Order: sequence, then C-alpha cells, then structure tokens
Amino acid sequence: MDAVTDDATSDVVIMTSAQVGKSEVLLNILGYFIEHQPAPMMMLQPTLDMAEAFSKDRVAPMIRDTPSLSGLIADTRSRDSGNTLLHKQFRGGHITLAGANSAASLASRPIRVLLADEVDRYPVSAGTEGDPLALGEKRTQTFWNRKRIKCSTPTVKDLSRIEAAYNESDRRHYLVPCQHCDEPQVLKWAQVRWPEKCPDEAAYHCAHCGAQWTETERHRAVRNGFWQSSAPFRGVAGFHLNELYSPWSTLAKIANEFLAAKQHPERLRTFVNTTLGEVWEESREAKDPQVLRARAEGYELGTVPAAALVVVAAVDVQGDRLECYHWGYGLGEEAWVLDFRVFYGDPSHPIVWDQLLEHLGRPMEHELGARTVARSVAIDSGGLHTQTVYAFCRHYAHRNTEFGVQQILAIKGASEASKPIIGKPTAQDVSINGQRIPNGVQLWPVGSSSCKSRIYSRLSIEAAGPGFVHTSTQLPEEFFEQMVAERLHTKYVRGFPVLEWHLPKGKRNEALDCAVYAYAAACQLGLERLKTSEWESLRRRMTADRKEGVPEVRAPETPPPVAHWQRLDPNRNAFGQQRSGNFATNWRK
Repeated sequence: MDAVTDDATSDVVIMTSAQVGKSEVLLNILGYFIEHQPAPMMMLQPTLDMAEAFSKDRVAPMIRDTPSLSGLIADTRSRDSGNTLLHKQFRGGHITLAGANSAASLASRPIRVLLADEVDRYPVSAGTEGDPLALGEKRTQTFWNRKRIKCSTPTVKDLSRIEAAYNESDRRHYLVPCQHCDEPQVLKWAQVRWPEKCPDEAAYHCAHCGAQWTETERHRAVRNGFWQSSAPFRGVAGFHLNELYSPWSTLAKIANEFLAAKQHPERLRTFVNTTLGEVWEESREAKDPQVLRARAEGYELGTVPAAALVVVAAVDVQGDRLECYHWGYGLGEEAWVLDFRVFYGDPSHPIVWDQLLEHLGRPMEHELGARTVARSVAIDSGGLHTQTVYAFCRHYAHRNTEFGVQQILAIKGASEASKPIIGKPTAQDVSINGQRIPNGVQLWPVGSSSCKSRIYSRLSIEAAGPGFVHTSTQLPEEFFEQMVAERLHTKYVRGFPVLEWHLPKGKRNEALDCAVYAYAAACQLGLERLKTSEWESLRRRMTADRKEGVPEVRAPETPPPVAHWQRLDPNRNAFGQQRSGNFATNWRK
C-alpha cells in the first residue's frame, strides 16, 4: 500500500499464497483513491460473474460501513445515482468492475488506476480482442501518474502471468529476525519440521542457528520483519509472501495439509500454489507404458471390484468403429478400468449403435454381490458423426434398465486449459425462430486439457489408494501405449504461452480420450462432491441391492433391425415440426 502511493512506483506486483490479505489490500487502495485522489479506476476479475460477486460481497459493504466513503458514493436505490453493480461514480472519478472473459466490459475507457486480481486465472483472450491484462493496461496509457496493481496466486512455471510480472520487478521478500540469533531470513517451507507421524508438533527452525521457534516467536518475528528487494528498482515494486507468515494459520495445520496432499500430484500442486505461493512445474517427460503395464493387476474384465462404487462408460467414435470403456470409481477417486469393447462398422449405420446399446445394458457382476450397469455414458460428438451421436443421445438421454436409470450424454472436448472438467450443457436442438425444442439433445463441454493433466498426474501414483489407477492384465498392449501417448508442449496464442497436449504422428490415443470422457461422466454425477459418508451409503446400497435369478442377457443371433431412433418422419422437418404439401416428399427424397 505504501508502494501504491509512492510517486516513483508505477506498477505493483503481489505474488502470494491464498488468504494473506490480498483482497483487503485492493479494497484499501480503492478506498484511498476514492477519498484522497479521485480518479477513473478499473477492478479486473477473472470473470464477469466474479466481478459482480466482488462488487456485492466486498466493495458494497466497504462503502456502506466506511463513513468517509458512504457520503461520496450515492446509494444504489436512488434514481440516477450513477451507482450500479459494475459501475460506481463519485466526484472526480468512477470505479468500473470488469471481467477478463468479457471484451465488452473492457471496452475503451481511459483509467488511471488498474487493479487486476487473480491474473493467473484470466483467459488467454477476452473474446477475440487478445490478452485481457494487456487490454486493461492499455487503458492507462494516457495518464502520466498511472498505477497498475497486479496480484494473484501463481500457477504453472513459465505460463504464470504473475510470475512473469514478479520477475520483472525488484523482487521483494519479507525478512524476519530470529529470536535467538537475530539473523534475518525469509520463511521457507524447508525449515518447517516435525517428529515422524506427528505433524501437530510442526515448528519452524532457524536457517542460521537451527533454534526451534514457538508459534508465539514466529508471530513476533513477523511483526518485527521488513521488506528487502533482490533486484534493481525500475518503477515496478514486487512482493512475494507465503502462508507461513499468516496470523490465521498454524504450522500444524499447514503440515497436516501437506501430508494429505503429498501423495496426490494435483492436490500437491494446489498446496504449492495456494499455500507456498510458488509456481508448479509440470513434468513434460514421456511416461513409459511398460511401467504402467508392470503395475497391471489380475482382476477379470467385466467384473466390478468391491471398492468401485460408481460405474461409468465412455465411447469414442472413429471412422470405422466405436470403442467403449467402462470405468469404476471409489473413495478418493480411486479408479479401475473395468471393461473394453470395440464395435466395428460404419458409425453412420445403426447396427453398430444397436450393438453398443446392447452392450451398455448388459449388467456387470459386482464383488459386493449386486449386478450393475454404467450409470452415466459419455459419447464423443466432436468427429464426423456429430448428428448421429446427437440422434442417439437425444433418444436415450435417460434410459431405463433393469438395474436403474442410465443417462447417455453427448460431449465435446475443449482444449483450453482454463475449462472445467465438465461444464454447463447447451441445447443443440433449436427451432428456426431460435427457441429451444423440448426434450432436445444437450451437449456437455469437457475440459480435456484439465482432465488429461489430472489423469497423467494420477498415473504417477505408485501405491493403491486415493487417486490410484488400477488396470487389468487382460487389457491389450496398445491400451497402455495409448494412455501415455500424448505430450505437453508450449504453444503461443496471440503471443501468450499456453500448455497444450500434443499427439505425436503415428500414435493413437483412444484409451486416453475415453479415460477423459469417463472421468467427466463421473464428475457430472457428482464424483468430486461425494463425502466419505456418502461413499459408505453407496456401499451399503450396493450390498443390499442383490438380484437373484436375473437371466443372462445374450447377444442377438441375427442383426438387429434399423434403429427407430434414426428413422425419418416424412411428415416432419428436422426440427420436429409438421410439414405441409408435397415439400415433405421432396425433403424425404
């Protein structure tokens, strides 16, 4: 905050862990400029929704509860107050809250003060306009006394915006004196130690004299600390801080979080980013399929282990076949490859789809005694047979089987790293007037890049337990090769580096794609939100749901008839609307 009011400083960079006061600093800066140096300002959040939430939850209460500010900005309920959710006017300036994902909210308006929050969560481009952070900074060019404040927890090494900005600053660290030897030092995670299996006794040890600090001594040291730069100052002040400095955290709490995360790469990444305030370095080394093959187990395909309580299926559509994998998930997202089938034939012909449908309805034997089918099936619609997939998923969106309702989802992968594992569905069946047709097909977007990163990190787990991927020795050799076929490489989009998954020429990746689709289907069922008690409830229900004397489902001896889901009604158009005259006959031909 002192650097922001320093005339020699134009940019302030704050790279920290979570929950150390970044948002409060931004609010204080806003309040200071409103009262003492009125100017046009912009608060930039990762999304427009987050900007609205920040305005309602943080900015509005600050203005309401601060007497010196409440008189400067009119109440939102008064007519023509100039105070809206995303734009607040006051004498001499205004505050605009914008989303980095919205080019419209970044529309041309000169600003003197830019406050960019969580810059590492910004998309690569705001629509088609380019880097949103660069767009925001461009709005400050007309002010000689501009202030640009960027803050965020870091993400991936060499891709992190906040890391790049911090490296261009004077790189300040907070040094604290030891209560025993008086030597100043940066608090580092390597100096936190505890007796084996006793993380509740974690304590900080001085990097110089080795003395063990109490929690009281750690807090006292932080109060007596000071900032020190490690690079020349050229108008950019950079600050780095981690959770070891936080008065709201104890070392015992942080140590327990570390032990819970260390066996799971994606959770360890979160710990490094949000607790230590450091970048995560993605491994780009090629994984050896033989290492994965050597870990394969002897369970039989087509059966479900006792610990696998959520069964899903994934279908990859190729030009001459359908590939179907069944996956099972248990507590801690421990995963099993349960089954693998290939249905050869032209996917534009209904026979292969009827064979797939018969396979999806065939129950699998569960070790707990029940028989079950996949509760959710994800089918890739991004290839040459999009409309065929839509027709199939439209008709069997919720399919009743003897063993429960089976939902069938049309999905499409999105390669952007910022996309969630499973997003909100969009309606694909829309009339000419733009109205959504009832019971039309829903398309579910899948964050392929995020999902592949998670799967690859879990393939590195060597011991059975949460996150571990179980494979069977009955799986073909190419399965293991396909699971690790892709590589991470850096691609530049509008000059900004992004990590992208790349399939080398001559390699196949159907097994990996199906692993992505299956995990997305499981997440759509709520896999990530299930608590331990809910897993136990699933186990009890699976044990109680034993069906005796269920006849075996056999494949038909003759090819099935043309599927009714693909038949065309000559009296209706593609949108299901009634036709008239001879046009129906012509359209049918």
